[in-house]
Amino acid sequence: MPPNYSGQNLRGRSFKGQNLTGANFSKADIRGANFSNAILKGADFTGAKAGLQKRWVIGLLIVSCLLSAISGFLSIFIGVLVAFIFDFQNTKNFVTGIVFLVMVAVFFIVTSRKGLTTDLAAFAFAFAFVFVFAKVFAVAGAFAFAVSVSGAFAFAFAGARAVAGAVSVAVAGAVAGAVAGARVGAVAGDFARVFAFAGAFVFAVSGVFLVFSAYIGWRSLAGDEKDAWVRSFALAFAATGGTSFRNADLTDVDFTGASLKNTDFRKANLTRTRFYEAKKLDFARVDDTILTKLAVLKLLVTGNGRGKSYADANLKGANLIGADLKEANLKNADISEATFQGACLEWVNLTLTQAVNTNFTSAKMTGACVEAWNIESTTKLDNVDCRFVYLLEYPKPETDDRERRPSSGDFQPGEFTKLFEEVLNTVDLIFRNGIDWKAFVNAFQNVQNQNEDTELALQSIENKGDGVVVVKVGVPDGADKQKIHSDFTQNYQLALQAVEEKYKAQLQAKDEQIIIYCQQSGDMKEIISLLASKPINVYNNQENQNMTNSNDASRKINIGSVGGDFNASGQALNLGEISGTVTNTINELPKSDEPEKPGIKELLTQLQTAIEADTNLGEEDKAEALEQVKALAEAGKNPQEGAMQKAAKTAMKILKGTISGLPSAATLVEECGKLLPLISGFLGLG
Repeated sequence: MPPNYSGQNLRGRSFKGQNLTGANFSKADIRGANFSNAILKGADFTGAKAGLQKRWVIGLLIVSCLLSAISGFLSIFIGVLVAFIFDFQNTKNFVTGIVFLVMVAVFFIVTSRKGLTTDLAAFAFAFAFVFVFAKVFAVAGAFAFAVSVSGAFAFAFAGARAVAGAVSVAVAGAVAGAVAGARVGAVAGDFARVFAFAGAFVFAVSGVFLVFSAYIGWRSLAGDEKDAWVRSFALAFAATGGTSFRNADLTDVDFTGASLKNTDFRKANLTRTRFYEAKKLDFARVDDTILTKLAVLKLLVTGNGRGKSYADANLKGANLIGADLKEANLKNADISEATFQGACLEWVNLTLTQAVNTNFTSAKMTGACVEAWNIESTTKLDNVDCRFVYLLEYPKPETDDRERRPSSGDFQPGEFTKLFEEVLNTVDLIFRNGIDWKAFVNAFQNVQNQNEDTELALQSIENKGDGVVVVKVGVPDGADKQKIHSDFTQNYQLALQAVEEKYKAQLQAKDEQIIIYCQQSGDMKEIISLLASKPINVYNNQENQNMTNSNDASRKINIGSVGGDFNASGQALNLGEISGTVTNTINELPKSDEPEKPGIKELLTQLQTAIEADTNLGEEDKAEALEQVKALAEAGKNPQEGAMQKAAKTAMKILKGTISGLPSAATLVEECGKLLPLISGFLGLG
């Protein structure tokens, strides 16, 4: 039986690291209790009271009051520095007053518009300004900055602890004192004279600083992103000694109606944790959770997000049972593992949302837009109340068609779920820069081999435009979609890389062929010059003719080249012709002296046979592979020649690129794995 602590006084108790699954803490006083690293799955904290114990409250108030007194004095000191503007008889003091007045004005303006973080840059400029006009007050920029930052932080903490005025002044003075103390003695003599006619002004400036600090603190607590760090620090300080759920597992825990002020939820697992009508949750420390964004926090507490935008929001694991999200925008939001049981999702925008393992049981979804939402078999759509949905966020160009489903009429009970059953059993493969079908086929075959127990089937191929192609692969119930998707992505990238390497090798081969041709062209010119003065003997089946030129276009001139044949007549060579040519070239190589130890001729013959027998290669790939075998045979005639070695290396690269796209279990892959290293050794390729 789970433990029952309902209504008990558990102040200061430690439950650190304990397994309290299903425990009942309803209406218990858990102020100051420690639940760090505890397992609290399904626990009930409804109506519980968390936060600080009284002794911690008193201690923090005392510290706040002490700091407040120091801060009050230093705020007046800032007023004195600015009040030097009324000392017309002393030029140095007058300039100093003007400089400080400008700096304070700049500080107020920049902070109010851009936040305290940006104000640091503004004060860098202000500091330089002071240095130029009054070197003796070069630390003033940092001084004023510290005062305002501290005051804002103090007020934020005060909001969390209900001691706003005291701490606002206190922290400001504590930080500012370190900078300004060095100047107190220097200006003490001038203080009395200036204060005689500017005392009211001094207190006015001090009051403005305190009020402005209070404004920054209020703004940070209201959720202004410009001063989010101020709020963070204040809440962290206020939660010291409070109830701690740090790193605890709070899956399916119910905090309905609980008071959670000054509670630490850092790094807690908040999957489907219920915060409906929880009190003072915005004064809890919630770093590294989905509660970091105030908009999300308020949604979980109130359950009301009607018409609001949560685009790109992190709602992973959110508990929104019965929530009102009618006409809300959840585009590109992560709602994985969240629960929307009984929620109103009518006309909600679910475009591109991640809804893996999300519970929509009994939700109302009429008019929802579900374009490209990511759901799978773990997504629950049982008993969804839906008359129709839209598959497009925006109408097709020059139409008002958003692909309504059903196209006319309404869904009958259960039809909505059936419509998406096919989607639930598919893996979507998205290609954003087009698709290489050769690489795709190779990757698909490899994934099928790696997942032999899972039957894969291509269901559809959709061209989304702008180079985006979506391929839907059907999988059976219970299939590991994440693994299949990961396997395919990895295999496709490898196959794509192999294809690219193959193309690069082919281009390199053609470049090398051109170089070799150019090297040989000088000799060819001499031969042509020699033969130009002699008649050409052409033999045919009819007769032997002696002629100096001929217009017979039926003749075919074959110019041998490394890696392939150049067909001057333009006639295409079929696979049989290529195979015969390769065989003839190999037969020109010497046989091995040792019958039991194959030589280059025997190895190339085995390679040729393996290529011709392979069923995974198309005719084009076979022809290309055979051309490379021929190139290796040509190189085998004179392996020491530099040009031949270079051509052989290129041929080896192309062969490796060709087989890299084949299944690893293919016979040709195994044969090449054995033969290519031996051939490389014979040719001295290393």
